[in-house]
Amino acid sequence: MGAQAVGDTGDTSGTSDIRDGIRDGIRDGMRDGIRDGMREESGTAARGTAGDPGGADAEKFAALAARARAALVRTIDASGAWERDPVWREAFAAVPRHLFVPYYYVAVAGGYERRWGESPDPGARERWLRGAYADVPLATRLRDGELISSSSQPSLMAKMLAALEIEDGHRVLEIGAGTGYNAALLAHRLGDDDLVTTVDLDPEITESARRHLAAAGHHPAVVTGDGARGVPERAPYDRIIATCALPSIPRAWLAQCAPGGRILTPIATGLVVLTVEDAAHAEGRFLDTPAYFVPLRGGGRPAPPAPRLAGVPAHAREDELFRFLPAVSGGRLDGRAAYELWWREGRPPRERYGITVRGAQAWAWLDSPQGPHTWPPPD
Repeated sequence: MGAQAVGDTGDTSGTSDIRDGIRDGIRDGMRDGIRDGMREESGTAARGTAGDPGGADAEKFAALAARARAALVRTIDASGAWERDPVWREAFAAVPRHLFVPYYYVAVAGGYERRWGESPDPGARERWLRGAYADVPLATRLRDGELISSSSQPSLMAKMLAALEIEDGHRVLEIGAGTGYNAALLAHRLGDDDLVTTVDLDPEITESARRHLAAAGHHPAVVTGDGARGVPERAPYDRIIATCALPSIPRAWLAQCAPGGRILTPIATGLVVLTVEDAAHAEGRFLDTPAYFVPLRGGGRPAPPAPRLAGVPAHAREDELFRFLPAVSGGRLDGRAAYELWWREGRPPRERYGITVRGAQAWAWLDSPQGPHTWPPPD
Protein backbone atom coordinates (compact mmCIF):
# COMPACT_ATOMS: atom_id res chain seq x y z
CA MET A 1 0.00 0.00 0.00
CA GLY A 2 2.96 2.33 0.50
CA ALA A 3 1.38 3.73 3.66
CA GLN A 4 3.19 3.83 6.95
CA ALA A 5 2.00 3.24 10.46
CA VAL A 6 2.36 5.59 13.37
CA GLY A 7 0.82 5.90 16.77
CA ASP A 8 0.16 3.88 19.86
CA THR A 9 -2.89 1.86 20.70
CA GLY A 10 -6.02 3.63 19.67
CA ASP A 11 -7.63 6.53 21.38
CA THR A 12 -11.26 6.38 22.29
CA SER A 13 -13.77 9.09 21.42
CA GLY A 14 -11.63 11.69 23.16
CA THR A 15 -8.97 11.51 20.45
CA SER A 16 -10.50 14.07 18.10
CA ASP A 17 -10.98 16.48 20.98
CA ILE A 18 -7.39 15.92 22.11
CA ARG A 19 -6.02 16.44 18.62
CA ASP A 20 -8.07 19.57 17.94
CA GLY A 21 -7.38 21.04 21.34
CA ILE A 22 -3.66 20.45 21.16
CA ARG A 23 -3.55 22.03 17.72
CA ASP A 24 -5.14 25.13 19.23
CA GLY A 25 -2.64 25.01 22.06
CA ILE A 26 0.24 24.93 19.63
CA ARG A 27 -1.04 28.13 18.04
CA ASP A 28 -0.79 29.65 21.51
CA GLY A 29 2.86 28.70 21.79
CA MET A 30 3.02 25.03 22.79
CA ARG A 31 5.38 24.03 19.98
CA ASP A 32 8.39 25.07 22.05
CA GLY A 33 7.08 23.16 25.05
CA ILE A 34 6.70 20.01 22.97
CA ARG A 35 10.25 20.34 21.66
CA ASP A 36 11.50 20.88 25.20
CA GLY A 37 9.56 17.84 26.40
CA MET A 38 11.22 15.63 23.79
CA ARG A 39 14.65 16.89 24.86
CA GLU A 40 13.74 16.26 28.50
CA GLU A 41 12.74 12.67 27.73
CA SER A 42 16.14 12.08 26.14
CA GLY A 43 17.80 13.60 29.21
CA THR A 44 15.72 11.40 31.46
CA ALA A 45 17.04 8.31 29.72
CA ALA A 46 20.57 9.36 30.67
CA ARG A 47 19.68 10.08 34.30
CA GLY A 48 17.37 7.16 34.99
CA THR A 49 13.67 6.34 34.96
CA ALA A 50 11.33 9.31 34.68
CA GLY A 51 9.68 10.16 37.94
CA ASP A 52 11.75 7.65 39.92
CA PRO A 53 13.00 9.48 43.01
CA GLY A 54 15.81 8.39 45.22
CA GLY A 55 16.34 8.29 48.96
CA ALA A 56 13.43 8.63 51.37
CA ASP A 57 10.95 9.49 48.62
CA ALA A 58 11.50 6.23 46.75
CA GLU A 59 9.24 4.11 48.96
CA LYS A 60 6.50 6.72 48.95
CA PHE A 61 6.65 6.99 45.16
CA ALA A 62 6.61 3.21 44.69
CA ALA A 63 3.63 2.86 47.03
CA LEU A 64 1.71 5.60 45.23
CA ALA A 65 2.44 4.00 41.84
CA ALA A 66 1.30 0.60 43.12
CA ARG A 67 -1.96 2.04 44.47
CA ALA A 68 -2.64 3.93 41.26
CA ARG A 69 -1.96 0.85 39.16
CA ALA A 70 -4.23 -1.28 41.36
CA ALA A 71 -7.00 1.30 41.00
CA LEU A 72 -6.63 1.21 37.22
CA VAL A 73 -6.91 -2.57 37.25
CA ARG A 74 -10.11 -2.34 39.30
CA THR A 75 -11.52 0.18 36.82
CA ILE A 76 -10.76 -2.09 33.84
CA ASP A 77 -12.14 -5.05 35.77
CA ALA A 78 -15.43 -3.23 36.34
CA SER A 79 -15.67 -2.36 32.62
CA GLY A 80 -15.70 -6.05 31.67
CA ALA A 81 -12.99 -5.43 29.07
CA TRP A 82 -11.07 -8.67 29.73
CA GLU A 83 -14.05 -10.81 30.68
CA ARG A 84 -13.36 -13.17 27.76
CA ASP A 85 -9.68 -13.56 28.71
CA PRO A 86 -9.01 -12.55 32.35
CA VAL A 87 -5.33 -13.50 32.10
CA TRP A 88 -4.78 -9.89 30.98
CA ARG A 89 -5.65 -8.69 34.47
CA GLU A 90 -2.28 -9.86 35.74
CA ALA A 91 -0.42 -8.17 32.87
CA PHE A 92 -2.01 -4.79 33.56
CA ALA A 93 -1.34 -5.25 37.27
CA ALA A 94 2.34 -5.95 36.64
CA VAL A 95 3.37 -3.54 33.86
CA PRO A 96 3.98 0.04 35.12
CA ARG A 97 2.31 2.43 32.66
CA HIS A 98 4.12 5.46 34.08
CA LEU A 99 7.44 4.22 32.68
CA PHE A 100 5.98 4.62 29.18
CA VAL A 101 4.64 8.16 29.51
CA PRO A 102 7.48 10.32 30.94
CA TYR A 103 5.44 13.30 29.80
CA TYR A 104 2.01 13.86 28.24
CA TYR A 105 -0.53 16.62 27.63
CA VAL A 106 -3.86 17.26 29.36
CA ALA A 107 -6.57 19.86 28.84
CA VAL A 108 -6.71 22.68 31.38
CA ALA A 109 -8.59 25.98 31.50
CA GLY A 110 -7.35 28.14 28.65
CA GLY A 111 -5.17 25.55 26.93
CA TYR A 112 -3.13 22.43 27.60
CA GLU A 113 -0.62 21.46 30.25
CA ARG A 114 2.41 19.25 29.85
CA ARG A 115 2.79 16.89 32.78
CA TRP A 116 6.30 15.64 33.31
CA GLY A 117 7.69 12.97 35.61
CA GLU A 118 10.90 14.94 36.19
CA SER A 119 9.20 18.13 37.33
CA PRO A 120 11.01 19.74 40.31
CA ASP A 121 7.61 20.26 41.97
CA PRO A 122 6.58 17.16 44.03
CA GLY A 123 2.91 18.03 43.58
CA ALA A 124 3.33 18.18 39.81
CA ARG A 125 5.10 14.82 39.81
CA GLU A 126 2.24 13.31 41.78
CA ARG A 127 -0.32 14.71 39.32
CA TRP A 128 1.73 13.25 36.49
CA LEU A 129 1.82 9.84 38.17
CA ARG A 130 -1.90 9.76 38.97
CA GLY A 131 -2.73 10.87 35.43
CA ALA A 132 -0.54 8.12 34.01
CA TYR A 133 -2.88 5.57 35.59
CA ALA A 134 -6.17 7.21 34.65
CA ASP A 135 -8.33 5.18 32.27
CA VAL A 136 -8.03 7.79 29.52
CA PRO A 137 -5.95 8.23 26.35
CA LEU A 138 -2.85 10.37 26.79
CA ALA A 139 -1.47 12.59 24.03
CA THR A 140 2.27 11.93 23.98
CA ARG A 141 3.78 13.15 20.72
CA LEU A 142 2.96 15.86 18.19
CA ARG A 143 4.48 17.12 14.98
CA ASP A 144 3.51 20.35 13.25
CA GLY A 145 0.26 20.45 15.16
CA GLU A 146 -0.75 16.85 14.38
CA LEU A 147 -1.11 14.12 16.97
CA ILE A 148 1.17 11.31 15.79
CA SER A 149 1.41 9.11 18.89
CA SER A 150 -0.58 8.47 22.01
CA SER A 151 -1.08 6.06 24.85
CA SER A 152 -4.57 4.68 24.51
CA GLN A 153 -7.34 4.28 27.02
CA PRO A 154 -6.22 1.20 28.98
CA SER A 155 -9.69 -0.38 29.11
CA LEU A 156 -9.85 -0.24 25.31
CA MET A 157 -6.38 -1.76 25.10
CA ALA A 158 -7.56 -4.57 27.38
CA LYS A 159 -10.62 -5.21 25.21
CA MET A 160 -8.49 -5.39 22.07
CA LEU A 161 -5.93 -7.71 23.63
CA ALA A 162 -8.63 -10.02 24.97
CA ALA A 163 -10.28 -10.16 21.54
CA LEU A 164 -7.01 -11.39 20.01
CA GLU A 165 -7.41 -14.67 21.92
CA ILE A 166 -3.66 -14.99 22.43
CA GLU A 167 -2.32 -18.33 23.60
CA ASP A 168 1.03 -19.38 25.05
CA GLY A 169 3.72 -19.55 22.39
CA HIS A 170 1.96 -17.28 19.91
CA ARG A 171 4.06 -14.91 17.84
CA VAL A 172 2.53 -11.41 17.74
CA LEU A 173 3.12 -8.44 15.43
CA GLU A 174 2.02 -5.00 16.60
CA ILE A 175 1.59 -2.26 13.99
CA GLY A 176 2.31 1.07 15.69
CA ALA A 177 4.87 0.95 18.50
CA GLY A 178 3.79 4.17 20.21
CA THR A 179 5.08 4.39 23.75
CA GLY A 180 5.84 0.67 23.93
CA TYR A 181 3.24 0.01 26.64
CA ASN A 182 1.14 -2.36 24.54
CA ALA A 183 4.23 -4.33 23.49
CA ALA A 184 5.20 -4.65 27.16
CA LEU A 185 1.76 -6.04 28.01
CA LEU A 186 2.10 -8.57 25.18
CA ALA A 187 5.62 -9.56 26.25
CA HIS A 188 4.52 -9.99 29.86
CA ARG A 189 1.53 -12.12 28.88
CA LEU A 190 3.58 -14.38 26.60
CA GLY A 191 6.54 -14.61 28.97
CA ASP A 192 9.00 -14.40 26.08
CA ASP A 193 10.07 -11.06 24.64
CA ASP A 194 11.21 -12.68 21.39
CA LEU A 195 7.61 -13.63 20.55
CA VAL A 196 6.67 -9.93 20.20
CA THR A 197 7.51 -7.62 17.31
CA THR A 198 6.41 -3.98 17.15
CA VAL A 199 6.94 -1.70 14.15
CA ASP A 200 6.61 2.02 13.58
CA LEU A 201 7.55 4.45 10.84
CA ASP A 202 9.12 7.12 13.03
CA PRO A 203 12.63 6.41 14.38
CA GLU A 204 12.06 8.84 17.27
CA ILE A 205 9.02 6.80 18.29
CA THR A 206 10.79 3.46 18.04
CA GLU A 207 13.82 4.79 19.91
CA SER A 208 11.74 6.06 22.82
CA ALA A 209 9.60 2.89 22.84
CA ARG A 210 12.78 0.82 23.08
CA ARG A 211 13.98 2.89 26.05
CA HIS A 212 10.64 2.62 27.84
CA LEU A 213 10.52 -1.15 27.29
CA ALA A 214 14.04 -1.57 28.61
CA ALA A 215 13.16 0.44 31.72
CA ALA A 216 10.27 -1.97 32.31
CA GLY A 217 12.55 -4.98 31.80
CA HIS A 218 11.39 -6.03 28.32
CA HIS A 219 13.29 -6.32 25.03
CA PRO A 220 10.93 -7.33 22.21
CA ALA A 221 11.90 -6.66 18.60
CA VAL A 222 11.30 -2.94 17.91
CA VAL A 223 11.51 -2.26 14.18
CA THR A 224 11.54 1.05 12.31
CA GLY A 225 9.68 0.62 9.04
CA ASP A 226 6.46 0.72 7.07
CA GLY A 227 3.87 -0.99 9.21
CA ALA A 228 1.59 -1.59 6.23
CA ARG A 229 4.26 -3.94 4.88
CA GLY A 230 4.56 -5.78 8.17
CA VAL A 231 7.90 -7.26 9.23
CA PRO A 232 8.39 -10.24 6.89
CA GLU A 233 11.78 -11.21 8.28
CA ARG A 234 10.16 -12.20 11.60
CA ALA A 235 7.06 -13.88 10.15
CA PRO A 236 4.96 -15.96 10.43
CA TYR A 237 2.76 -14.48 13.13
CA ASP A 238 -0.17 -16.03 14.94
CA ARG A 239 -1.68 -12.66 15.78
CA ILE A 240 -1.41 -9.18 14.25
CA ILE A 241 -2.78 -6.14 16.08
CA ALA A 242 -2.81 -2.66 14.57
CA THR A 243 -2.93 0.35 16.83
CA CYS A 244 -3.53 2.99 14.16
CA ALA A 245 -6.49 3.53 11.84
CA LEU A 246 -6.44 2.10 8.32
CA PRO A 247 -8.73 2.51 5.30
CA SER A 248 -8.24 -1.14 4.21
CA ILE A 249 -6.44 -4.37 5.09
CA PRO A 250 -2.85 -4.63 3.79
CA ARG A 251 -2.38 -7.91 1.91
CA ALA A 252 1.12 -8.22 3.37
CA TRP A 253 -0.43 -8.90 6.76
CA LEU A 254 -2.35 -11.90 5.45
CA ALA A 255 0.79 -13.27 3.83
CA GLN A 256 2.69 -12.95 7.13
CA CYS A 257 -0.08 -14.41 9.33
CA ALA A 258 -0.25 -18.17 9.87
CA PRO A 259 -3.43 -19.92 8.69
CA GLY A 260 -5.99 -19.75 11.47
CA GLY A 261 -4.38 -16.60 12.84
CA ARG A 262 -6.23 -13.46 13.83
CA ILE A 263 -5.83 -9.86 12.74
CA LEU A 264 -7.36 -7.04 14.79
CA THR A 265 -7.31 -3.58 13.25
CA PRO A 266 -9.16 -0.26 13.49
CA ILE A 267 -11.24 0.63 10.45
CA ALA A 268 -14.00 3.24 10.10
CA THR A 269 -14.17 4.17 13.82
CA GLY A 270 -14.51 0.50 14.72
CA LEU A 271 -12.42 -2.59 15.44
CA VAL A 272 -12.61 -5.56 13.08
CA VAL A 273 -11.27 -9.02 13.97
CA LEU A 274 -10.40 -11.17 10.97
CA THR A 275 -9.65 -14.89 10.90
CA VAL A 276 -6.99 -15.67 8.30
CA GLU A 277 -7.69 -18.68 6.09
CA ASP A 278 -4.59 -18.30 3.94
CA ALA A 279 -2.41 -15.61 2.36
CA ALA A 280 -5.30 -14.47 0.15
CA HIS A 281 -8.39 -14.89 2.31
CA ALA A 282 -9.52 -13.45 5.65
CA GLU A 283 -12.90 -12.56 7.08
CA GLY A 284 -14.43 -11.32 10.30
CA ARG A 285 -16.80 -9.00 12.13
CA PHE A 286 -16.49 -5.78 14.07
CA LEU A 287 -16.42 -5.63 17.85
CA ASP A 288 -19.22 -3.76 19.59
CA THR A 289 -17.12 -0.81 20.72
CA PRO A 290 -16.41 2.49 18.98
CA ALA A 291 -12.75 3.37 18.68
CA TYR A 292 -10.91 6.36 17.22
CA PHE A 293 -7.23 6.06 16.43
CA VAL A 294 -4.28 8.05 15.18
CA PRO A 295 -4.37 7.33 11.43
CA LEU A 296 -1.91 5.41 9.33
CA ARG A 297 0.06 8.07 7.48
CA GLY A 298 2.69 8.49 4.79
CA GLY A 299 3.05 7.12 1.32
CA GLY A 300 0.75 9.78 -0.12
CA ARG A 301 -2.36 7.75 0.65
CA PRO A 302 -5.44 10.02 0.78
CA ALA A 303 -7.78 10.00 3.75
CA PRO A 304 -11.17 8.32 3.23
CA PRO A 305 -13.82 10.76 2.03
CA ALA A 306 -15.91 12.45 4.71
CA PRO A 307 -19.47 11.07 4.85
CA ARG A 308 -22.04 13.25 3.08
CA LEU A 309 -24.90 13.75 5.53
CA ALA A 310 -27.23 16.00 3.56
CA GLY A 311 -30.83 15.03 4.16
CA VAL A 312 -30.13 13.11 7.38
CA PRO A 313 -32.38 13.94 10.34
CA ALA A 314 -30.66 15.63 13.27
CA HIS A 315 -31.28 12.71 15.65
CA ALA A 316 -29.38 10.36 13.31
CA ARG A 317 -26.50 12.77 12.77
CA GLU A 318 -25.85 12.61 16.51
CA ASP A 319 -26.18 8.82 16.68
CA GLU A 320 -22.78 7.16 16.77
CA LEU A 321 -24.17 3.92 15.31
CA PHE A 322 -25.61 5.76 12.34
CA ARG A 323 -22.33 7.58 11.66
CA PHE A 324 -20.59 4.22 11.54
CA LEU A 325 -22.58 3.10 8.48
CA PRO A 326 -21.41 5.79 6.01
CA ALA A 327 -17.89 5.41 7.44
CA VAL A 328 -17.73 1.64 6.98
CA SER A 329 -19.23 1.92 3.49
CA GLY A 330 -16.23 4.03 2.52
CA GLY A 331 -18.34 6.92 1.31
CA ARG A 332 -20.23 4.71 -1.15
CA LEU A 333 -23.54 5.72 0.46
CA ASP A 334 -24.70 9.31 0.58
CA GLY A 335 -26.33 10.55 3.75
CA ARG A 336 -29.95 9.93 2.78
CA ALA A 337 -29.31 6.43 1.40
CA ALA A 338 -27.33 5.51 4.50
CA TYR A 339 -30.10 6.78 6.76
CA GLU A 340 -32.83 4.87 4.93
CA LEU A 341 -30.82 1.63 5.06
CA TRP A 342 -29.91 2.12 8.72
CA TRP A 343 -33.51 2.76 9.72
CA ARG A 344 -34.89 -0.09 7.59
CA GLU A 345 -32.40 -2.57 9.07
CA GLY A 346 -33.30 -1.68 12.66
CA ARG A 347 -30.36 0.61 13.47
CA PRO A 348 -27.82 -2.22 13.35
CA PRO A 349 -25.03 -2.38 15.95
CA ARG A 350 -21.40 -2.75 14.92
CA GLU A 351 -21.38 -6.53 15.41
CA ARG A 352 -23.62 -6.94 12.37
CA TYR A 353 -20.94 -5.49 10.09
CA GLY A 354 -17.88 -7.29 8.79
CA ILE A 355 -15.07 -7.31 6.25
CA THR A 356 -13.98 -9.96 3.74
CA VAL A 357 -10.66 -10.08 1.90
CA ARG A 358 -10.47 -12.58 -0.95
CA GLY A 359 -7.60 -12.36 -3.41
CA ALA A 360 -7.49 -8.94 -5.03
CA GLN A 361 -10.98 -8.10 -3.77
CA ALA A 362 -12.09 -6.78 -0.40
CA TRP A 363 -15.42 -5.50 0.82
CA ALA A 364 -17.34 -4.46 3.92
CA TRP A 365 -20.80 -5.87 4.51
CA LEU A 366 -23.87 -5.83 6.70
CA ASP A 367 -24.97 -9.23 8.08
CA SER A 368 -23.44 -11.39 5.32
CA PRO A 369 -20.50 -11.21 2.89
CA GLN A 370 -22.88 -12.49 0.19
CA GLY A 371 -25.81 -10.32 1.24
CA PRO A 372 -27.39 -7.37 -0.54
CA HIS A 373 -25.48 -4.73 1.41
CA THR A 374 -21.77 -4.82 0.52
CA TRP A 375 -19.27 -2.03 -0.17
CA PRO A 376 -15.73 -2.14 -1.59
CA PRO A 377 -13.11 -0.06 0.22
CA PRO A 378 -12.53 3.53 -0.95
CA ASP A 379 -10.32 3.93 -4.01
